[in-house]
Amino acid sequence: MSVSLVPISSLSHIRITTTTTNSSPYLFSFPSTSNPNCSSCSNSNTRIITSFFTRLRLPRSLSSCRSFTPHDGPQHFQQDGTASDEDDELLEEAQQQQQHQHQLVEDKDKDETHEVVFSSWDVLGLGQAMVDFSGMVDDQFLVNLDLEKGTRKLVNHEVRGRVLRAMDGCTYKAAAGGSLSNTLVALARLASKAPSRPLNVAMAGSVGSDPLGGFYRAKLRRANVHFLSAPIKDGTTGTVIVLTTPDAQRTMLAYQGTSSTVNFDQCLAKIISNTKILVVEGYLFELPDTIKTIKQACEEACRSGSLVAVTASDVSCIERHYDEYWEIVGNYADIVFANSDEARALCDFASEESPVAAARYLSHFVSLVSVTDGPRGSYIGVKGEAVYIPPSPCVPVDTCGAGDAYASGVLYSILRGVSDLKGMGTLAARIAATVVGQQGTRLGVQDAVKLAESFAFHLGSSTGNIQSDVGSDHISSF
Repeated sequence: MSVSLVPISSLSHIRITTTTTNSSPYLFSFPSTSNPNCSSCSNSNTRIITSFFTRLRLPRSLSSCRSFTPHDGPQHFQQDGTASDEDDELLEEAQQQQQHQHQLVEDKDKDETHEVVFSSWDVLGLGQAMVDFSGMVDDQFLVNLDLEKGTRKLVNHEVRGRVLRAMDGCTYKAAAGGSLSNTLVALARLASKAPSRPLNVAMAGSVGSDPLGGFYRAKLRRANVHFLSAPIKDGTTGTVIVLTTPDAQRTMLAYQGTSSTVNFDQCLAKIISNTKILVVEGYLFELPDTIKTIKQACEEACRSGSLVAVTASDVSCIERHYDEYWEIVGNYADIVFANSDEARALCDFASEESPVAAARYLSHFVSLVSVTDGPRGSYIGVKGEAVYIPPSPCVPVDTCGAGDAYASGVLYSILRGVSDLKGMGTLAARIAATVVGQQGTRLGVQDAVKLAESFAFHLGSSTGNIQSDVGSDHISSF
């Protein structure tokens, strides 16, 4: 199988032709540039992006999911947040306004929702909205609370209160956390000062009308990510307590609160119908009440011609909800983001199977598959083949958030009209390396601007024919 990129005409489109030995060529095209002030260009963008994945998609057969054994390959959990003084000020402000928060926020959000419901969104994320409490503790702290180090588990309101009370006197910070929000913030920041127009990025989920809900929404809003769902009156915002011991192991306690209920209604349907890419966070599969919402949202996206991306999120979550994952992945997904362990879990592969084999297999069901493999690099799977992406060099400081950052690079590339898979993966790897080389899970504003400018330069300077050999899992440099 080979991939070639050639300029087509003065209309500034790029053609990508994929050829296999047993089938006829496939042709896809993206606009390399567009006029942000031209509504027809925007509509054309949506149609062309959707056309790419529609033509790329193969017929799906879920019956072979568990029985397939690969022979063609060589033999992250939700992160803790980091907070600044600004975070503390936001939380303190929310607490001070607690007595009259409900009505003020509810009225304001109703107005905001009606104001933006008819807007066009480049990316809409559907996921859990939870505030992270991150703190350093010693091993004895975990022993005293009977907590198993290095695990993640769901807890109730009482357990959460008991742990937070025990943390009195410890240094900990609050942040608007979550894997999906990390991706959305990075995406918005990449587009904030890019040569092309900014991207409209939004999130839908569930927060309460409590101070933590106001804190979460304010943090996203300051990062140019619009939280479109109105708070649930008298609801309690979900939290994740992240306890880090001196050996850098993290023990996580998740309290779902109202985030366990994400409802599908006409407002959400309208928003999805005006969205180019819907991103579904895999952690939602943990919540029985949201499975129906996920399916309805994906159906609406397909009806509207929107792309559907799914983040695998967590191995244990996949194992517990394997059939639900495949109902969405097999019937609706155009893009899947996973790390190597999550990809193997989705394929029901043994642990010794290679990530390239998982990427190849998943790409028989999904148009584009992204599989990250830590410091060993990553793979982008397309039509049964896998393009190898070397890791971007960095000095690792904190690996949390690397996969979220990588996903933002893939989404950014697609929305900017990139059809070179190697270039797409290279940008994603550079963004991930930037996050790994810092403390905290969020891509910084200045780093995002530099990455976007560099990306635009390389995109503009890449001319002529680029011939690629995908069969060896490697592709020529961007």
